[in-house]
Amino acid sequence: MVNESAPAPIGTVAHYNLLERLDSAGPGELYRARDTRLGRTVTVRWLSPEFADDAQARHRFIEDAQSLAALSHPNITTLFDVGEQDGRIYLVCEFLKGQSLRAETAGRPMHVRRALELAIQIADAVAGAHAAGFVGGGFSPDSITVTAKGRAKIPVFDPAARSGLDEDASLSRHTDYDSPEEAGGQLPDERSDIYSVGAILYEMLAMRRPLHRGSAAPSAANRHVPAVVDQIVLKAVAPNADLRIQSAAALAAELRGAAATAEVRADGGDAIGAAERQTTGVGQVLMLTTVILLGLGLLAWWLAAS
Repeated sequence: MVNESAPAPIGTVAHYNLLERLDSAGPGELYRARDTRLGRTVTVRWLSPEFADDAQARHRFIEDAQSLAALSHPNITTLFDVGEQDGRIYLVCEFLKGQSLRAETAGRPMHVRRALELAIQIADAVAGAHAAGFVGGGFSPDSITVTAKGRAKIPVFDPAARSGLDEDASLSRHTDYDSPEEAGGQLPDERSDIYSVGAILYEMLAMRRPLHRGSAAPSAANRHVPAVVDQIVLKAVAPNADLRIQSAAALAAELRGAAATAEVRADGGDAIGAAERQTTGVGQVLMLTTVILLGLGLLAWWLAAS
């Protein structure tokens, strides 16, 4: 039975009906689409003809992109399909309901515990990608999605960064979050992705990006950031790659330790701050009770004496 309430497609790519054009944080055009074979909503990225402008380059790109379809991680957007039509490449990914990480910050420093929670998920995703052999994500707060359930999802890693199409790959990168070595024209490695994660966390906490020459600690802009988090972030965004945390798994582990043990004193209350406020409140109640009992005792003594 045909669903008459379904919107009319504005175009088709393979067996995908394009329903709505979306804001794209990467190369080409991005659409919300309907998979007519499986009956599910997906996103279709429709790359320009110039992205891989000869048959050999397109074939190599598609082969590399197909390997990304095997990359399965709860914090990485799933790639369902990749193909070619009319000399243009398309990539089909899961459709996510939510908003960008940049929208999540709402133009103000994020609660420290929430920032750590999201950064841990992002670092876990990067570690999973590195374990599968993929390096050079090119992600940013604009391309990372926070789902309706509050989970961070990074875009499936840009296959152009691993396809040898260096010139084309540069078109889709988010250079504001690239490492100093990438900005200097060097090829990215795992430590370059660690810088990107650290830069995103730095901005979540301080509402500005770190400088490639070195930056003040996030707590200089946000007094709620504890020293242990400052130390981790500054190691992640060290200008010298040799001085950074050397693996995404290690970064995720350090962030988990900070989230579990740090005395985060953010407005709105973390567990430790709430406990301290509760302790202070109990002390004030006990003091007030003591004063009242002492006053009643003195009143009773005065009445008895008179």
